[in-house]
Amino acid sequence: MDNIILIGMPGCGKSTAGVILAKTLGMDFVDTDLIICSAQGDKLQSIIEKKGLAYFENVERQVGAGLHAKNCVVATGGSMVLYNEAMENLRSIGKVVYIDVSFSELKRRIKNIKTRGITMGKGESLRDVYEYRKPFYKKYADITVSISSGPIEKTVQKIIERL
Repeated sequence: MDNIILIGMPGCGKSTAGVILAKTLGMDFVDTDLIICSAQGDKLQSIIEKKGLAYFENVERQVGAGLHAKNCVVATGGSMVLYNEAMENLRSIGKVVYIDVSFSELKRRIKNIKTRGITMGKGESLRDVYEYRKPFYKKYADITVSISSGPIEKTVQKIIERL
């Protein structure tokens, strides 16, 4: 296995668990959201506000479709699963792990929904996004790790066990 690709809703712990998982396994860590921020010179929410959702989605798709990594844990943006081209590339370079967290737990964790850079259409709620994306997460996952609550180390341990 060259890479471990983490997918899931915003707030599920992809970035936080990804860093710890990478350290534990002696791998590098890559966060596609940070790649986007660095390339665009701005925060996710600012990119969406200034350039529009369609622009952001295109950038995210390109990052996923063009990512080349070796011996990395990759945390993807929560909407990466919406782009087949990106997910096919990510699946070709590693094992895809879906961190499945209940809606109630996500709602508890996400306090900054308006500034976090979550790709949501006008009038969409977090629940709408959750329900729409869930089938995509399941579709692309090689492994699903269900998390209810608890320390992030518990998430990391479950991922290692499933791998």
